[in-house]
Amino acid sequence: MRAWAADFGYALSALGLGSMILASALRDDDGQPPNAIVELVLGAGMFAAFLVLRRRRPTELSIAWAVVGFFSAAVTGSSPIVLFNLAIHRPWRVSSAVAGFQITLVAATFWVGIDSPRAYWEAVLAMTLLITTAVVTGMLIRSQRQLTASWRERARQAEEGQRLRVEEARHLERERLAREMHDVLAHRISLLAIHAGALQYRPGASAEEARAAEIIRQSAFEALEDLREVIGVLRAHPDEAEDAGIERPQPLLSDLPALVDESRQAGAVVELDLPHLPSVSGRTGRHAYRIVQEGLTNARKHAPGAHVRVSVTPAGEEGLAIEVVNRMPHGRASSDIPGAGVGLIGLRERVALIGGRLEHGHTDTGDFRLSVWLPLTK
Repeated sequence: MRAWAADFGYALSALGLGSMILASALRDDDGQPPNAIVELVLGAGMFAAFLVLRRRRPTELSIAWAVVGFFSAAVTGSSPIVLFNLAIHRPWRVSSAVAGFQITLVAATFWVGIDSPRAYWEAVLAMTLLITTAVVTGMLIRSQRQLTASWRERARQAEEGQRLRVEEARHLERERLAREMHDVLAHRISLLAIHAGALQYRPGASAEEARAAEIIRQSAFEALEDLREVIGVLRAHPDEAEDAGIERPQPLLSDLPALVDESRQAGAVVELDLPHLPSVSGRTGRHAYRIVQEGLTNARKHAPGAHVRVSVTPAGEEGLAIEVVNRMPHGRASSDIPGAGVGLIGLRERVALIGGRLEHGHTDTGDFRLSVWLPLTK
């Protein structure tokens, strides 16, 4: 739309300026009046060429305009508009050279058509001023456009550089976290597995102690596997972090009974309500597993030995409802298991990432209730 408006403005300006020069020539009684039909044909042809070629071939168009102007007063009069267009689209050297050529032909044209020396020099001076003003204005507009484009490019490069610096800083921070986790957590979990193995095979250990030690040792090994995957995600490139470090099968809804059995073996009293569910994507199933896992962990930390009820049921045709309810002991006693205090924050972020909803709090009966709705993404 803007291009057509510019074309119309150029054509209207050229037509107006050319008509003024043509009218002046027709009123000149000193020489032979120009042929109106020739003027009309040449003017119409050149104006049509201007609309078609002013962007693609501005240099050739301006040279042709100067040559044809030798035979047409209307074309000569509109030459400043054509040179203005040339100065916008081509470097100043080209514009200056073509403008000089145009002024030379204009002077020659007026020399042939104007008998009075005074009138001749006045006409040449007027056209020279018009052409010079048009070319200089076009050069200024071209410079302003180039400067604006340069600023935009610099801004884009600065934004891209800032993005790369932020990405690099994040990657370095992720690598630092991965090193700390490997050096600290892997060492301590390995020691835990070693001590649990020694306790399991300690002479004189009861069967119950050996079983508990085996559970601890197995859990430590699984924790090391989880830690290795997390470290792999942290060390991976951000574009590859989604799949990095994931080699063994990820937990799904079908793994919930095994998760509940682990909690029961650790001494928790857990009731699981897991009816037949519709088709659930692996992504939703993985998030559901982690949510139940965090709910059971919170119950063991804050209400050890209390009854826990876990239910995973359909919520309409497009959702999955997860609920973990545990009774709170009198006095709100909690275990000695330390925690970072960010479990529910992490759950809320996890749920929000897939478009779900999370609610938690105490019920009227004093129980703690964790309720989550997840979309059944395909």
